[in-house]
Order: sequence, then structure tokens, then C-alpha cells
Amino acid sequence: MDKFSIHQTAGVPLKLWDSHQPFEAGAMQQLRNVASLPFVFGHVAGMPDVHWGKGATVGSVIATKAAIVPAAVGVDIGCGMMAVRTSLTADRLPDGLGAVRAEIERAVPKGFESSQSANHAKGGWVVTPNSVARAWYDRFEARWRKIVARHPKVEGKTSDQLGSMGGGNHFIEICLDEEDRLWVMLHSGSRGTGNRIGTYFIDAAREAIAKERLDFHLADRDLAFLSEGSQLFDDYIEAMHFAQDYAIANRELMMGRVLDALRKHLPAFKTDKLAINCHHNYAVQETHFGERVWVTRKGAVRAGQGELGIIPGSMGTGSFIVEGLGNDESFCSCSHGAGRLMSRGEAKRRITLEQHEAAMRGIEARVDEGVLDESPAAYKDIGAVMNAQTDLVRIRHRLRQIVNVKG
Repeated sequence: MDKFSIHQTAGVPLKLWDSHQPFEAGAMQQLRNVASLPFVFGHVAGMPDVHWGKGATVGSVIATKAAIVPAAVGVDIGCGMMAVRTSLTADRLPDGLGAVRAEIERAVPKGFESSQSANHAKGGWVVTPNSVARAWYDRFEARWRKIVARHPKVEGKTSDQLGSMGGGNHFIEICLDEEDRLWVMLHSGSRGTGNRIGTYFIDAAREAIAKERLDFHLADRDLAFLSEGSQLFDDYIEAMHFAQDYAIANRELMMGRVLDALRKHLPAFKTDKLAINCHHNYAVQETHFGERVWVTRKGAVRAGQGELGIIPGSMGTGSFIVEGLGNDESFCSCSHGAGRLMSRGEAKRRITLEQHEAAMRGIEARVDEGVLDESPAAYKDIGAVMNAQTDLVRIRHRLRQIVNVKG
């Protein structure tokens, strides 16, 4: 049974999986703004973690024909999740996990650290100076030089951030599932590279739109779009795909370093074939309702029939490994997390350190004022979010974190 509600607009309808009714006014207006674009196909799908974003809401799925909106993809292109299950179980873990967290923090650059500043391979594209590193360098260097040759303003530090976590809501976690099997899970994207690409093409789209005579009103300047068939459109797609591939590689390299860190402190273990690496900020061509369209998922995960995905809650509330049900009405998508309930500023004003400490009890993690904007109370109820999308995904595993590393 479908769980969405339909909202009519001046453009295409909205189909919303509402977990916290009503969605905030700002987010609803952004959804309506997107729905008014003449190239949007069918309807706009709002996931149950919808909240306000730049131009388009986080937690929205937008299908378009012959055009794409760079701000709807966002600036953290390819941001997503990776999870790996190991052979370890809870009964084989040490009583204290502080040394494990410290080892991970040493192994993976975080916050504003780069691979170079964290004493990793200097000048290369990866964090391990070996044959694997050479392969990554060869894979990316020529593609990047081609993009920069056409658009020099996107140039900047790129190679020394591959294999790094960043800050904000990015994280690394060690988790246990319902059988007490140990998982490694992490969240990161294309880092500064994707940010520069996204920012540059958002500005370029605004400039291009300013030169065109549109026969409709653009409700938000951040909804400036690129038209298929233009050179700028082609260049954006090429750069976006580069950033998405960069993000996948970033997560893979981070995962390798985390597993190496664990092997220094935990009993010998293997990793099994159940590994997931999925984007939740990206655009891709797909076929829906018999039409070939561009599907932009901004804070949403592809949930095709049988496809595995990851839906994290917050740093204190656990996460889910899910299997997609292939619901056409959501363009085969689901939420990418719990979704923010408070802005970062509001969270820092309202959540006390004592409240954060209570929410993180039993988890080896940072407990200081620097992470109050990521405290569990800043996010929506992940249980309500999951209940709102039982027609989109089936829960395969429920994970509870025992170690959390933030930038």
C-alpha cells in the first residue's frame, strides 16, 4: 500500500511520504518551486526526511527531461554511505573501545585535514603509496585535467583530499547488528573537488539563464538550469560524473584505512561479500513510466527492486541496511537518513552538553560542544522516518553504533 500524500501545485503534483506532518513551510515552498519548472517530469517525490536545502529540499527526487538543475544535485556531489560486514561478533571485542576510536582518527583525515596534512602520501591521489595508489592516480588524473582545461576556475586541491572524511554530518562508525555481527559504516563524498564543481556550475547556470529569454518565471535563482544539447550541460555532466566516481573512490579508500586500523586492536577478522557503496546526492539517467529522464536525488537513495541501501539515523540512534522495493511513485528511491529537525545554529543554542552526553551514553564518541549540532536531538525521529516508507524499502539489518568518529 502506497503511503504518500498528493499535493497539487501550479506545476506538476507533489507526492510526499510524510513522517512529520506538516513539512516545514520553507521546505514546502521549495518543493512547489521545483514543481513549477516546465521540464520536471511527472511529479516531485518528497522523502520522509525532507528539509530545507539550497534551491531544492534535501530529501527530494526530481525527474527532468532535457535539462538539469545543478543546485538540486548540490555541492557535495556523490555524497553517500558505505558499509561492510565483518566476521567479528560483540563477544570478541575489548571492554574499552577508546583505543579503536583513536586509531581510526589517526588513520583517516577529518575536518579540514587533508591527506597531506595527516602525513599521508604527498602529491598523489590516494592515501596509500603503493600499486593501488598508482591505479587510482591513473584513473583520475587525465579526466580531471580535461575538466580543468575547459573550466580553469574549478582547479584547486583535489588529490590530497581523496581518502578523507571531512566534517559536518560526515562520520565513521563501528556498529553491531541484530546478531551482534560487527559492521563498519561511513559517510562522506567528493570533498572540496565536488564542492568546487557544484559551486562553479551553479553560478554558470545562473549566468546562462540571465542571458536567455525565458517564457516562465524562475521562482528561485538557485533553480537555474542547464539545457541538454548545450556545451555547458555536457561539461557539467562530465564533471558531475567525475565527482561521483571520486566520491565512491574516497569511501573505498577510507574503508580500507578503517579496516587496517581495526586490525591493530581487534582479533583477526574477514569481511564478507555484503558491502554497500551508494550515493545520496547525485543525478543519473534512468527510465521511469516509459520515459528516459534525468533523476536527481538530493538526499535520497536509489531503492530499485532488490537493491541494497543504507539509511543512517543520527550519531546516537542507529542505522538501517535496507532492500529496495522498486516503488515507481518514488522513482525507485527512499530517504537518505533521518533528516534535520533543527538548523545547526538552532541545535547549538537549544541542546546542552548534558543532554548530548545522555544521548551518547554507551557509545565511544566525541562528547563536546563542537558536535552539538550533530547531536541526536537535532534530527528527526528515525523510527518515524522508517515507518513512513515501508512501501519503499524493506529493513534487512538494524545497526546500533558502538564507536562514532566525527570531523
